Amino acid sequence: MAKPNKNPLWQTTNKERKSYYVYFCGQNMIYTLVTSFLTAALLFQGLDVTKAAGITLVIKIWDAVNDAIFGAIFDKVRFKNGKKFIPWLKISLFAIPLSTVLLFSMPKDGSEAFKLAWYAITYMLWDTAYTLCDVPIYGMVTAMTERVDERTALQSYKSIWGGLGSGISTVIATILVGEGVGLSYSIVSIVVAIGAIATMFPICKYGVERCGGEVDESFTVRKMFKYLFSNKNLLLYYFGYFFNSSLNIMNALNLFVSFYLFNNSMFSMVVMVLSALPMLVFAALVPKFVAKYDKMKIYLTCAVLQVALSIVMWLIGYSNMILFIVLCVLRAIPQGIMGVMVFMFTPDCAEYGKFKTGIEAKGITFAIQTFMVKLTGAVSSALSLFLLGVIGWKDVSQAENFEQLKELGITQTPETLEGLWFIFIMVPAIGVALGAICWMLYRLSDHDVQLMTEANNGKITREEAIAQMKNPKEFLKVK
Repeated sequence: MAKPNKNPLWQTTNKERKSYYVYFCGQNMIYTLVTSFLTAALLFQGLDVTKAAGITLVIKIWDAVNDAIFGAIFDKVRFKNGKKFIPWLKISLFAIPLSTVLLFSMPKDGSEAFKLAWYAITYMLWDTAYTLCDVPIYGMVTAMTERVDERTALQSYKSIWGGLGSGISTVIATILVGEGVGLSYSIVSIVVAIGAIATMFPICKYGVERCGGEVDESFTVRKMFKYLFSNKNLLLYYFGYFFNSSLNIMNALNLFVSFYLFNNSMFSMVVMVLSALPMLVFAALVPKFVAKYDKMKIYLTCAVLQVALSIVMWLIGYSNMILFIVLCVLRAIPQGIMGVMVFMFTPDCAEYGKFKTGIEAKGITFAIQTFMVKLTGAVSSALSLFLLGVIGWKDVSQAENFEQLKELGITQTPETLEGLWFIFIMVPAIGVALGAICWMLYRLSDHDVQLMTEANNGKITREEAIAQMKNPKEFLKVK
């Protein structure tokens, strides 16, 4: 028998919520391994950084096509059991881990052409598999409950579990390829894949789709673009997200920064562990913050703090290790809050889009989110490779891990190290600043979203919702 909810108005069960949370632990184990460690794996393979960056971006052409296609298919397909989200999650349960292992299992002795082809094909397979899970799991929250406060809680705590998954993946990869162990990234990917399968399974068994069972409107390309450009809040938010995430190259460079600037690749894990406690504490407080303050105001405040601390960090330099750690711990607080909140805005935009256009387009809305996550991850990886070429990075392909890199004594020039410090700290800070400029134009309050949700679900009329809104002007103009 399911445990009673602490909030009697909530629709989900305790087991259901926990299953939803731990899914993100596994998903983020995979995502973090690819976004944070693929660059290092490619460098150890000796791939030309410019060619690898080019392939990464070219694959995004397919990504744009496959996300748009899947988003449209997702809004149309109905499985025999009547479910919309869970069947896709079951399909992706093994597709994602398997494609991840293939991506990191590139033969070391192959020619450059063979390695580039391997990278292109396996990255495309991984990208497609990731789409199969990302759109459904984020859209699932709209089927689990129609209450905005419950959705906010689900998204807050799933982000904490997602952060835990990222941390687990980071620790596993850092230790196993670092000095003292020296395993290959292929072994690391297998370990992470097994953990991902175990944590992604429960939602497939215990998840319940209880809301939004209506058949979505059939999409044409014309209607799709009409919907996208009519949903200004969705576009504004993800324009900002693009800058913020695309320029966030810290994770891709973390191990090499630790090795070359702080003399040990394990240093990054020390910083992560020390930053984890304040990050988790403030992340856990996000539901309380959101209940009291507007989401976007919190988000913008954290963005400003993050930029300010990054500038101070860059100006001080990397010679003072203790001060660097202190600044990292302080910066982890706004980073943690933003990390929890980052995808809270997508369901709001989906409700806004339906209320404004009358089109049920959760598949397209969450496909945009998935596309932006993968696009920015690829741009970030490609940008990190490109910038390494700009600062004069020396080839490290003689080594397979940091243990071997240390033994071989492969060094970088002082100019390269200064360039590495700048791109590691300031390029992400510039991305946050550009994102904040876009988010300042976002106009959607939690109060109005709740009214839109109730109207979309038929609990109140459209006119009743507009009459109670804080910002009804836009809808008064719509016939």
